[in-house]
Amino acid sequence: MTNLPENPYLLLTPGPLSTTQSVKAAMLQDWCTWDDDYNRIVQEIREQLVKLASSDPSAYTAVLMQGSGTYCVESVLQTAVPRNGKLLVLANGAYGDRIALIARRVGIPQLVQDSGETGPPDPVLLEQMLADDPSITHVAVVHCETTTGMCNPVAEIGKIVKSFRRIFIVDAMSSFGGIPMEMEEIGADYLVSSANKCIQGVPGFGFIIARKAELARTEGNARSLSMDAYDQWRVMEEKKGKWRFTSPTHTVRAFAQALKELESEGGVKHRHERYQKNHRILVSGMRELGFETLLPDHHQSPIITAFYSPAASAYRFERFYAALKEQCFVIYPGKVTSAETFRIGNIGNVFPVDMRRLLQAVEKSIYWKPD
Repeated sequence: MTNLPENPYLLLTPGPLSTTQSVKAAMLQDWCTWDDDYNRIVQEIREQLVKLASSDPSAYTAVLMQGSGTYCVESVLQTAVPRNGKLLVLANGAYGDRIALIARRVGIPQLVQDSGETGPPDPVLLEQMLADDPSITHVAVVHCETTTGMCNPVAEIGKIVKSFRRIFIVDAMSSFGGIPMEMEEIGADYLVSSANKCIQGVPGFGFIIARKAELARTEGNARSLSMDAYDQWRVMEEKKGKWRFTSPTHTVRAFAQALKELESEGGVKHRHERYQKNHRILVSGMRELGFETLLPDHHQSPIITAFYSPAASAYRFERFYAALKEQCFVIYPGKVTSAETFRIGNIGNVFPVDMRRLLQAVEKSIYWKPD
């Protein structure tokens, strides 16, 4: 087998992530989309995803969809919400806003409960909005809003949504596979994520885990041919893993390897523990160096953390970024509009020793403080 080059730097972002050599090596073989061996891999992936998401796998199904995670979110919205439906979006960051934008673009009537970038959705207001407007058929929320690192209380939200018998859509893009969750416990009818997040695969496709009975009712809803989640599911079911259109074969094979490595690590519980440890080391060390977190600890996910930019006039993110990249670490710019921030992720093939090395690199890169 060809020797793969080592990564020149560690990606400390919310995805794509630093992956293992064995995941990358899985992409070295070519596959035919019509081949039974390849489609068997697709079916195994679908089954494994459902088992990761539910303690009652018979009630749920998984649909794989070409493209980025946003493609899958759009696929769910325009397939799940019927022409006479109405969507309530609980937004507190760029990705909640994106759900609302998608709905507007495809003509889905919507309401937005915007709790601000640093506030969680208001359950009292949610209950009031659902009680006041029976035309709302679907509610959507982002689990881990990587704009800030906010972890939204999806179980509490789901309980309210299901008490009003509405359909609940959870964008778990940056959390599925890295934070334990069961669809029954959070009341989700649809859960959306991507290959290049906490499962630690590579970009190229996303997936939708759906309540079978609910997805089966969506035939004809889709406003798009390519993003029709119902038709994609129907073909995968009838043709035992076949995609409607050309699938990202190499990415799929890498994802199958990534799922094996998740199991070898001890499953989602143990991966979550590693991410939590990474996060604790990062936050503790950054605070010791004088940095402040944007969010209080009780709202913070173990996925990505936003830090306030230093107030020093000499500070420039681009220079700080370049100094860390020279030491083999890539971080993320801020996305919050109300504050100057930068973000550091600690998911992917990243371990506590890496976070300690990062902190040493950060200390060496603090050029804006006087000697």
